[in-house]
Amino acid sequence: MRKLLLTGFEPFLDFTVNPTMKIVEELDGDLIGDYEIIGKIMPVDFNASGKMLLDFVAEENPDAVISLGLAAGRYKITPERIAINVKDGAADNEGNKPIDEPIREEGEPAYLSALPIRKMVDSLLANGLPATISNTAGAYLCNNVMYEGLHYAKTTKPEMKTGFIHIPASHELAIQHGRIPSWSHEDLLRGVRICIEALEEA
Repeated sequence: MRKLLLTGFEPFLDFTVNPTMKIVEELDGDLIGDYEIIGKIMPVDFNASGKMLLDFVAEENPDAVISLGLAAGRYKITPERIAINVKDGAADNEGNKPIDEPIREEGEPAYLSALPIRKMVDSLLANGLPATISNTAGAYLCNNVMYEGLHYAKTTKPEMKTGFIHIPASHELAIQHGRIPSWSHEDLLRGVRICIEALEEA
């Protein structure tokens, strides 16, 4: 049995719920194919999230890591292609607001995802769920966590598949925020399961 570390985020900014948190909590302990799912929730904190991800990796020694993030406004599930070595964006939940700061002084400018992102997108589409590869994870916490996971994999554990998937808002969030596209929780959950199944087959 292999281990998959699946991470999501707590609520942030003006989003009072985070669908990634609900998905991770629901899948924690499940078996999907040959993977035992280990679900962990990350803080929206530039100073803590990357270290926490690496602490989880050290503690669990997973074979793969998939981190999930909310991309309110997107209408498809979007596996991310690349993480950049930059922290920038709105203030996090602790009030930190970095501007053009490197995530790792010694790190590469960018790392490409180690997940089978094309297979994930193809599998989602084949199952009737809108999906596309995204070429930007931004420079906020999602990119920060993706970069830290890939830096660790590239420098320490190259056989560990790791990367990031953005998901749309849930209906619950759309009701609160008005004009943003949304998916049902059931379809979001099914989409994440399909991505994990594609990981097993890769």
